[in-house]
Order: sequence, then structure tokens, then C-alpha cells
Amino acid sequence: MVYLRRFLLPIAIVALLVFLFVGAASTNASPKWSMNASIIEACSCPMFCQCYFNAEPAGHGDHNGHGSTHYCKFNNAFRVNKGTYGTTKLDGAKFWVAGDLGGDFSKGQMDWAVLTFDPSVTKAQRDGIVQVLGKLYPVKWNSFTIAPDQPISWVNSKETAIAKLDSGKAGEVSLKKFQGMTNEPVVIKNLKYWGAPRNSGFIMMPNTVEAYRLGDKAFEHKGTNGFMITFDIASTD
Repeated sequence: MVYLRRFLLPIAIVALLVFLFVGAASTNASPKWSMNASIIEACSCPMFCQCYFNAEPAGHGDHNGHGSTHYCKFNNAFRVNKGTYGTTKLDGAKFWVAGDLGGDFSKGQMDWAVLTFDPSVTKAQRDGIVQVLGKLYPVKWNSFTIAPDQPISWVNSKETAIAKLDSGKAGEVSLKKFQGMTNEPVVIKNLKYWGAPRNSGFIMMPNTVEAYRLGDKAFEHKGTNGFMITFDIASTD
């Protein structure tokens, strides 16, 4: 019996240490998450945005008509269809990402982006959304900031899709369905959307306006690229 106790005691101690270590690791681990969301998206590139096929955006002529500058200034208005972050539900959360990919992103370095939440989004939901965005857009930004809350309206119909940031005073994306051979939407399939492993396809909808109207980086474009897309991504992917 004495020998048995001497044999079992080290095993028990090791088991206890393993249990404590695993418990601590589980406590410190990030919560599991998933998100299925739809985006009303537009940018300064001509239809269809060449950034999905090239390492630089479209060129834009300067004000003097000499040369061109490459940039992709975008507005992405999100509405979560279904999602979780740990025990927190993300369903219905609305947020907005505006920015510029810059002139050359061949090395995964983008220019700037600003994230804005609708005031209804809770602190726990915001934590989850930031976590998801880091995986959805797995790039480096010269500047990434979170702006003060602004109310977001998000409406999709058969013919149009319209999103507004602070009733359009802060930002606006208005899309109109591109007419195909039939009345069915024109959809690009089998094209990857950033870091999302699944999407429903890019629904072609050129913008009538896409604008970000805050700060010294405000911009506005009309008649350029626009689409709607629903993506699906999870921490287990």
C-alpha cells in the first residue's frame, strides 16, 4: 500500500497541474464566434472593382488632367443576419467601414479605414465584431480607427439597396440593380471575398452615390462600383 501511494501521488499531482493549466488556457482563450452578414458595398473603382483581380486599384486622373492616382475609396455597410461571439448574439447588429485601400496592396498593406457602430450595438457585440473584422479583412492598415457612434439605416429591396450613416450626413451608399438579360440579378459566383470562406455571390449593383462625409478624408463618387454580398465566416474555419 505504501508503494502504491508513492506511485499514485506523483500521478495525481501531474493530473491536477494539467487540469489547472487547461482550465487557465480555456479561460484566457478567445470566445468562439461566427457571423453571417450582408453588405451594401461600393467603391471608387469602375464596375467591377479590379481590386479582386489585381494588386492595385483603378487609376483616377488628377484635377489638372495629368497622370493618374490609384486608390479604392470604399463604404461597406454591414447588417448581421446571424452570429455569435461566445454567448453573445450578434443578430441584427449594424456597422459601417469606410476607407481607402491605397495605391498598391500587393504586400497586404492598406491605407486607412474607419469603423462606425450603430448606437444600438452593445459592448459585447462590438468586441465580437472587431474580432471578426480582423479575420474577414486579414490585412495591415496604415491607420485603423473607431469613430463615434452614428445611426445606420440599411434597406434592401428588389431594385435598390440603400444604407445611410446619420441619415446621409456622415455617409451614404445607394445602389441600383444592374439589368441583365432577364429580371434576375446579375451575380458573380465562385469569387473569394477577402478572408470569408463562403459567400452567396456578388450581386452587381452600380452606385448612384457612395460617400463618406466626415473628417479630412471625406470623399464622394457617383456611378462607380457597387454590389451586395452575403458572407459566412467562423472561428472554426
